[in-house]
Amino acid sequence: MKGINLVRLIIFYLTAIAVSNIFRFDVFHFQTIIESLPTWTMIFYSPIQAIGVLLGALIALKWLQKEKKLDVSAFGTSIKWSVAMSIIPVLLLLIIGVDNKQGENTHYFGLVAGLSTFIYCFFEEIGWRGYLEQELKGMAELKRVLVIASLWYLWHLSFLRNPDLIQNVLFFGWLILGSWGFGKIIKLTKSLFAATCVHMAINILLFNGFIKEGLGGLDKIVILGILALTWIPILIIWKREKRLLTNLQNK
Repeated sequence: MKGINLVRLIIFYLTAIAVSNIFRFDVFHFQTIIESLPTWTMIFYSPIQAIGVLLGALIALKWLQKEKKLDVSAFGTSIKWSVAMSIIPVLLLLIIGVDNKQGENTHYFGLVAGLSTFIYCFFEEIGWRGYLEQELKGMAELKRVLVIASLWYLWHLSFLRNPDLIQNVLFFGWLILGSWGFGKIIKLTKSLFAATCVHMAINILLFNGFIKEGLGGLDKIVILGILALTWIPILIIWKREKRLLTNLQNK
């Protein structure tokens, strides 16, 4: 555990669990009030379930940056590619539209749901990749992935809502894959926006209740196909530009 501050990690994690799950489990019965609010306010209240991760990360990062140079940021090594990747999924939801129980225009709802999901995923990524990935940087990759995935899984407390063993094992498997994949994205781009984009794609296709039920099977295939056809070239170009910049700096 060399180089890892356990007190800092515990403060981050306890803050993440305690604060987020107040809203996740509606401890103060805010849901009734929320359901009466205009749809556009989803941009603000939907991400609040990840607010604990954000607060815990901000506390821990303030502390961590006094000891280590932080090499991960919102835009990483490229503002243009971070923004380009981020716009595409939100734009797709706006164009395709998302069916909803609120009776809102599907395109309008797609835009609002897309923005709120991006913010939610960004809050999470600030914690899991922005802080935790850097705190555990000294660990071997497999061990780091398993630790992050385990903490991420326990933070969701999904087993309290759904005790089904198979579904929980599958969910944990997704989080292991995500911890590995998002970690690779961060290593390549240093961009939390880039990691957020991939996180968002998985979220809207598989887990997000606002969106996944409002998209047809063909819609999901189209979204996945367009994201792959745009994001993969962006990441390839990004990697080349990063390599060229590194070569120039070393001359």
